[in-house]
Amino acid sequence: MNSNVENLPPQVLRLVYKEVSALAADPPEGIKIYPSEEDITELHTAIEGPEGTPFAGGVFRMRLVLGKDFPAAPPKGYFLTKIFHPNVGHKGEICVNVLKRDWRAELGLRHVLLTIKCLMIHPNPESALNEEAGRLLLEDYTEYASRARLLTEIHAMGGHGGTSGVPQDPADGPQPKKHAGDPTKRAIGPGVAPSAALAIQCARSPQLLSGRTPRIHKSVKTFQA
Repeated sequence: MNSNVENLPPQVLRLVYKEVSALAADPPEGIKIYPSEEDITELHTAIEGPEGTPFAGGVFRMRLVLGKDFPAAPPKGYFLTKIFHPNVGHKGEICVNVLKRDWRAELGLRHVLLTIKCLMIHPNPESALNEEAGRLLLEDYTEYASRARLLTEIHAMGGHGGTSGVPQDPADGPQPKKHAGDPTKRAIGPGVAPSAALAIQCARSPQLLSGRTPRIHKSVKTFQA
């Protein structure tokens, strides 16, 4: 049995099982849940890239890992699909304040998943793990969007962002495989925006995004492939 499972008290395991079951039965918009039958402390997901962003049309695999201190400590998150984003490191590690200093024990896994999807709409360059992406987001959004779109087409389209090929033990962060892009996928035209429900969720939850969203709403509206 996984050491995290062994180290979690029974009441926490029951809480996790209940929440994971609820997520699988009623997942957040644009997110698919793939619970592990062998290890309930590891949750794999597939997140649809939000419309109106360079990630639209892509499917991004992600992994949440609940440590032995959960829920006192937040889960760790990794993108398994390669993505060009200020808040995602080169090994896929995710820098989201709700996963770090803003974490509270009462915040659940649904909240974490929504936070990460909102971060795809509203990147936070002030807490960048990918410094180049953070710099381009602020200084040259067109170039940032072009780079992000290219990696989306190469790694997250045509089935390449699906749920297969999960690394065996990405303790240092996942190592996504490279794939050829799918040039037949449509580009995103002007005026396309994230769904109303998701946009409202993100707008009503500024604490998800480190307390403020500098200059990012404009970038979402102006993205064109």
